[in-house]
Amino acid sequence: MEMIPSWMLIPFAVQLLCIAVLPLTKMEEWWEHNLHKLFVSLLLGVPVGAWLVMHGMSHELEHQMIYDYIPFILLLMALFVTTGGICIKGDLKATPRTNTIILAVGYLLASFMGTTGAAMLLIRLLIQTNSQRKHKTHTILYFIAAVANCGGILTPLGDPPLFLLFQKGVHFEWFFNLIPEWATVGVLLLTTYYFLDTYKYKKESKEDLASDHAEQVKVTATGLINIFWLLCVIASTMFINAKYIPAMGEHDAPFYLKLLREWVFIAIIIASMLTTKKKVRTDNSFSWTPILEVACVFCGIFATMTPALEYLKQNPLPVTEPWQFMYCTGALSAFLDNAPTAMVFHATATTLADPTSAGLIAGISETLLKAISMGAVFFGALTYIGNGPNFMVKSIAEQSGIKMPSFFGYMIKFSLIVCLPIYILVQLIFC
Repeated sequence: MEMIPSWMLIPFAVQLLCIAVLPLTKMEEWWEHNLHKLFVSLLLGVPVGAWLVMHGMSHELEHQMIYDYIPFILLLMALFVTTGGICIKGDLKATPRTNTIILAVGYLLASFMGTTGAAMLLIRLLIQTNSQRKHKTHTILYFIAAVANCGGILTPLGDPPLFLLFQKGVHFEWFFNLIPEWATVGVLLLTTYYFLDTYKYKKESKEDLASDHAEQVKVTATGLINIFWLLCVIASTMFINAKYIPAMGEHDAPFYLKLLREWVFIAIIIASMLTTKKKVRTDNSFSWTPILEVACVFCGIFATMTPALEYLKQNPLPVTEPWQFMYCTGALSAFLDNAPTAMVFHATATTLADPTSAGLIAGISETLLKAISMGAVFFGALTYIGNGPNFMVKSIAEQSGIKMPSFFGYMIKFSLIVCLPIYILVQLIFC
């Protein structure tokens, strides 16, 4: 294969910088339009694709766009549509115990319905429950860390980088090996939240607490048919693959067979839309905008990432130890995007593996796979741009009148003093 020149990394870097920087500049309003995101993706991705084809790497581009991007976006869409058809309403008594239980439920659900699905399912219930309280910003921040990020590490459904690792050959059930790390982070996050919220609760006025007690509304759920469709998504991800259907993994298998699982995802999406009453999605403020945003942005990411991944295979980064992989993956995941970052370090880890070793998983050692998974998922909570649901939760909270900290305020007031110490402790114990 022809050596990839270093300048071919520029489009990938520019794509990621656009995602990270444009929402923070005067171009924020322009960047909000999905059509503009698509323009940027095409402007950067099409020339890269043309260069790859002209230099005999059309196979690598085809694999990236058809067999990585399409499964990735259709899984997200299936989770988004099915969870978006479940509407949970209610106003519980906003005690520290109640709030902690909601966070714990979200933490448990995140691995099985995706961090995006779990966050969108519970954020409005959490906001409504705390509507009478004045001190509630900290609750949203912990929700971002626990539900929109850390809870999703146990299955490929939980977070996009894990699904991409699953696509690379990691077995679905392998991620359950991360239960000790998942449980440790969860206990520490929920425990510190409970004590902080207990302190904040004592600062609430008697009038607000009286209103909270008097204005309780029973929790109701509609659109429950989508629980069945969600289970179908989970079962499809687990069982419609080359492990259970060997013909899907054959080199000369037709593309429609290789993408059999994705055809099932499309059928589930259509079935969910047809079997869910329109009022349910309206009450849930369902919109296609978030998932279209992901589709437009990641189209460019996957295209421009192709030469970057090949370059890293030819020029490995100087990281060798598990802790180095965890922090390097985490640092880039926090400020760029955790899905392509996980792929970058997976490619790096493959250069360190002994091909004759019997203990490899998806071409890399299990210790490095754990480190990459933890860095990609956990560290996404360090900034608003570390994971897709972060900004979505922030936006919904602000629309509800909750004052959220700025980009750097979030880091200084929360993630660097709460999340990072927990991650360091987990690294010292497990990595």
